[in-house]
Amino acid sequence: MRIDILTVLPQLLESPFSVSIMQRAKDKGHVDIHIHNIRDYSTSKHKNVDDYQYGGGAGMVMSIEPIATIIEKLRAERKYDEIIYMTPDGEVLEQSICNQLSLFENIMILCGHYKGVDERIREHYITQEISIGSYVLSGGELAAAVLVDAVVRLIPGVLNDETSALTDSFQDNLLSPPVYTRPPEFNGWKVPEVLLSGNPKEIDKWREQQALERTKTRRPDLLND
Repeated sequence: MRIDILTVLPQLLESPFSVSIMQRAKDKGHVDIHIHNIRDYSTSKHKNVDDYQYGGGAGMVMSIEPIATIIEKLRAERKYDEIIYMTPDGEVLEQSICNQLSLFENIMILCGHYKGVDERIREHYITQEISIGSYVLSGGELAAAVLVDAVVRLIPGVLNDETSALTDSFQDNLLSPPVYTRPPEFNGWKVPEVLLSGNPKEIDKWREQQALERTKTRRPDLLND
């Protein structure tokens, strides 16, 4: 998979993609991440990428020209399955969206800033708009990092144990069950006996029951879905 990210603050994205699972995914060739500085495409003397909004009001707006220029350049080089805009008023990110995106070959992500982008970018270039929650960040970079991490870990070969992602929370509209590791007893707190039984059938049954109970208690809305 190739991921192109358009941003005015490329340095914000250096760390999230240079450690742990993300770095290993790049090293193995499972994902190719390219970060583009929108300012490099500005024709302004001072490389400005924002301007006052028509009609007045507080806050600047990301200009249409540099964003359109870089999108057109990248689209001329390859076909993109999705061109995504990270925005608070987009569709809230769900595991099902990540699952779908992980199957694609090329995606482009535009990180918003200021009061947002010129609406004409959204109307004519953007194919999907995503939010990571009902709150506002200073920019779309951190949201883009969240999206990329959630998608890349689903690509076959990225995780050492490929079945791990299949048992994550939300894959079956259920939260994950409790997990334990050694020692079997600590400060008098014991691991459930069933997990020490060596009986896969009973362990699976216990995990299913625990996942359902945890979901009922913490996220009953998932069961309604």
